[in-house]
This record gives sequence, structure tokens and C-alpha cells, in this order.
Amino acid sequence: MAIKSLAEFETLKLELEDGIALLTLNRPEKLNAFNPLMNRELIAAFDVTDADDDVRAVIVTGAGRGFCAGADLAGGGSTFDYDRRDADPLGQRTESGVYRDGGGLVSLRIYDSLKPVIAAVNGAAVGVGATMQLPMDIRLASTEARFGFVFARRGITPEACSSWFLPRLVGMQTALEWCYSGRVFNAQEALDRGLVRSLHAPEDLLPAARALAREIVDNAAPVSVALTRQLMWRMAGADHPMAAHRADSRGIQARGASADSKEGVESFLQKRPPAFPDKVSDGLPDIWPGRRPPEFS
Repeated sequence: MAIKSLAEFETLKLELEDGIALLTLNRPEKLNAFNPLMNRELIAAFDVTDADDDVRAVIVTGAGRGFCAGADLAGGGSTFDYDRRDADPLGQRTESGVYRDGGGLVSLRIYDSLKPVIAAVNGAAVGVGATMQLPMDIRLASTEARFGFVFARRGITPEACSSWFLPRLVGMQTALEWCYSGRVFNAQEALDRGLVRSLHAPEDLLPAARALAREIVDNAAPVSVALTRQLMWRMAGADHPMAAHRADSRGIQARGASADSKEGVESFLQKRPPAFPDKVSDGLPDIWPGRRPPEFS
């Protein structure tokens, strides 16, 4: 199948091939450093992938040698001083007198994704380049990848909702060690501590990510995948398993009566690949009655 461009961006490339969207951070001359435009375009890219039923999974990687080397420090010492930055309309992100963290807005958007998200970490992933991966579902890394939660070394604090995500992925002890020290560590340590799922030679990284996405695309019902993603992530913060039981019960009831459920059983019995008819755009049941995202305050 031909590669199709899903949208035109300045700092990203977003392409679709056979159900898999490849989202590439595309500032290779800057090691894909994160700037205000990339911030806005990442959010827009996930709006595009959510709205397109042809997209069944998303892979995120970086162009060139890096995944994302963190925030673009071209602003010098005022890089993180929002009151002194006038190039970005930060006022649009101000609520209750607080400038909302751009990396956090990206993480929250990825958290809400209706499609599974796989990180293919091809090189340096530092600062927001490390934290933006945390709400992605599965992380694969090149043996040449490097990671760093370097915020304390820059005189700031962890961002992009990483204080919620990172301890859940690697445990509190490791999360605090990495963030207290701010040291950059290699891919093997990331694997050993549970940050990434597997390591691959650089030339094998994207093929491995595609193979994983292919397993999802070829075998799983898109609506079921979207609901499963919501169940797993939202229940990570639930205070009692009853919250999961309520959502599970609604999900099973809605999905059990669906055309997808009928197709899933019949294709299994007939020993053929499934052809699930339901679409995320119009087939996603509400298993969270009355739920509203928390407001920023």
C-alpha cells in the first residue's frame, strides 16, 4: 500500500501506510528539540489520527540521530521563564494566573488517544523527549538511545505530567533516582528498569515497531482497542477496583451486543482473519457516564 501524508506540519511528518501512522519528530538539525510550534503540532497530529478510521495504530519516532533532545534552548537563560518569552502566544495557555506546561498539554493529549501509541526511540531522548514518551503505550528503543530526566540539572522540575506517569512505569525509587540526579543513562538501563519494552539494533527498530503495530492492526477490533486503552490508563489512578468493575461491566455489555463481537467469534470458529466492521468514529460506546476530565486550576 502506498504511503499517504495525513497532514502537513513544519516540525513533524505524519504518514499512513496500511493502517499504521508514522509520526516523526522532524527537526533533525536540532536533534528534534521541542519548541512551541512542535508543541502545538503534536497535539494537532493526535487530533488527526483519532479522527481517521484508517489509522489503527500510531508509531512515534525521530528523524536523524535523535528522538528528541529536550526543549530548544535557543532562548538562553530565559528559556523556561514564560513571563520573558514573547515569541509564543503563551497567554492562550494561561489559566488562574498559571502558564500551562506545554509538555503536559502534549502528554494529556496522548493520554486521551483513541489509537494505541508505540514509541520507537531512535536516539537521544532527554527532558521532554523522555517525558512525552511516558503516556505512550509501549516503548521500543535503539541500542544507541539515551535517556535523561535532566530537569534538576537545569534548575527546573519534572514536567509533562511525568510525576504521575514515571513512578507508575518504573517505581518510585527509580523515578526519584533518575529525577534527583538528572543523569543521562543508556538504553540497557532503560530496559533493565522497565522504561522500555525491548532494545533493537538501529536498523531493526522501526521494523520491530511496525511488526508490533501490525499484530494489533491485523487481529484486534479498533473499538475494543480504544476502550481497552481507556480502561487501562484511567484505572491506573482509580482508588478501588469497583471503578474498574463498573466500567468493565458496561464495556462487556456494549461490546457483547456489537457486530464486532459476532465477527470475532465467527472468524475464530471459521479459522479466518477477522474483518471487524465497527469504527471508532461512530462505534465507541460511553462506558463512563457522567465522567468529566478534571479542570486545570
